Amino acid sequence: MPAARNIAFLASDTEVAQSAKAALEAQYGVHAPQDADVIVALGGDGFMLSTLHETQAMDAPVYGMNRGTVGFLMNTYSEDDLIARLEAAEEAVINPLHMRAVTVDGKVSEALAINEVSLLRAGPQAAKLKIWVDGRLRMDELVCDGVMVCTPAGSTAYNYSAHGPILPIGSDVLAVTAVAAFRPRRWRGALLPKSAVVRFEVVDAAKRPVMADADSRSVANVASVEVRSEPAVEHRILFDPGHGLEERLIQEQFS
Repeated sequence: MPAARNIAFLASDTEVAQSAKAALEAQYGVHAPQDADVIVALGGDGFMLSTLHETQAMDAPVYGMNRGTVGFLMNTYSEDDLIARLEAAEEAVINPLHMRAVTVDGKVSEALAINEVSLLRAGPQAAKLKIWVDGRLRMDELVCDGVMVCTPAGSTAYNYSAHGPILPIGSDVLAVTAVAAFRPRRWRGALLPKSAVVRFEVVDAAKRPVMADADSRSVANVASVEVRSEPAVEHRILFDPGHGLEERLIQEQFS
């Protein structure tokens, strides 16, 4: 990336992240995110996701340094040679998912998700769902604890824990993955083109309540949820050379 003259440091609320922020600002200066050439996020993956959401309207890319418990999207923390690291960094551009959720009382909620949009049962009984893809009914009944649509960037997170596939960062593919599918038993999900619009309809929502979640933005008692990629929004993430998203996704499959 071009020379990083102005660096804005953002940190999670943990003591270790706040301490790192103070040390870095003392060495490299203090700048507001809207005036920065690059934004450095100090924390874990959760804080990185919130930083990307909060700064999506800004032109500056985001470089994460791990001061949290999980750091798949983060680089190794170091206070030395930061400007050289930023200027040598590799950039990955990712598009989030757009979620449009309609509740049983007709309220509409919209949110963006960098990793995944998930539907999860919110009661003692399994969720019962219908799945539509591009306006065509593809599954008349999915009985499960939940289901998600994930991006390549999010494919190693909740999706992977639910035995979904890891997606190459440039694959232009979305994964639909079930959580504890009961019927069809052991349904392993589907791979869809990035342009696909996926709609979930909740069957018997009063008896089998379902919540929807987009990167921790939750909506209770949903009746239907539509998910699609949002190409109009681009998140720019910086990684140290040789440790970009594509390499990390490949490494994860052989670990």
